[in-house]
Amino acid sequence: MLKSIARILLGGTLAATAAITAAQAADKVVYQLDWLPGGDKAPIYVCINKGFCADAGLEVSIESGRGSSEAITKMATGVSDIGSAGIGALMAAKAGEGVPVTAVYSIFNKGPHAFYTIKGTMETIEDVKGKTVATSPFTESNVYLPLVLADIGLTEADITLTKTDPGALGPMLMTGGTEVIIAWLTDVARYTGQAKEAGKELTILPWSAAGLELYSASLLASDKFLTERPDVARRFIAAFKKSVEFAKDNPREAAEAVAAIVPELSVENVEGSWKDASVLVFNEVTEKDGLGALEASRLAATWERVSAAQGLDPAKLDPESVVDRSFMPGN
Repeated sequence: MLKSIARILLGGTLAATAAITAAQAADKVVYQLDWLPGGDKAPIYVCINKGFCADAGLEVSIESGRGSSEAITKMATGVSDIGSAGIGALMAAKAGEGVPVTAVYSIFNKGPHAFYTIKGTMETIEDVKGKTVATSPFTESNVYLPLVLADIGLTEADITLTKTDPGALGPMLMTGGTEVIIAWLTDVARYTGQAKEAGKELTILPWSAAGLELYSASLLASDKFLTERPDVARRFIAAFKKSVEFAKDNPREAAEAVAAIVPELSVENVEGSWKDASVLVFNEVTEKDGLGALEASRLAATWERVSAAQGLDPAKLDPESVVDRSFMPGN
């Protein structure tokens, strides 16, 4: 009897020791957000909450962010190892300063930018002419607005543009304070809900309909991280890809994973946001090129748009210098 108890105790001790050893052996990775937590960021929370990161031998912590430029700076300075940010912002930073950060995986293979308006106000993007348009002061969409207007034969003089706090955009639209707002396709559920409460319906016009085809949010990584810990980087990217696929097939569980780590967010809102964002991840571009791919011609087209939008010399950057595809699963 005593020997049996001893064996049980020894087994428990060995199991606990093994668990502690495994935890100690896990490679630490700091993941950088480019904005606040939400449904569009679901995969990294899935990776942590559902154990994909742990299964890959990784202990991942999340660093908050306030825009792509800040996120890139944190990766460039070693505060974070890898994270999400706009590849357009990376291209501009590479062209200007040669930042030591590289894109390794595409998250949004389409731009998220769109016009939102009350149904009956606009039928096509061209109908924005003469309208009052409200936007956030800091959104990346503002960079591309002149290009979109030029694509449809307009300039900013053809609209009345105002900038306001992001939280005021929805109320302004619903109360008639503006005819159009500029917002991301990741916010369809939120603004649709506000419209429903106001007894209204929305018309949403993606800028891709005007020809703004480009890569957007991507996984970027510190060059130091890629150089000094390439195996960790590969394991992380493979786990992240699994998490994206899980979120696609299990949107409710993905939302619950986010809310479990960020309890101030509601599961319903997160689920709606992820479903909105997922059309930028899974679409005809994905079917053609593959999940996470950074295809050469689309990458070149993205740089063409970014350089034009920011007044940069296109010759200052080879878009291929911004990416490293060798870390993609299967490579």
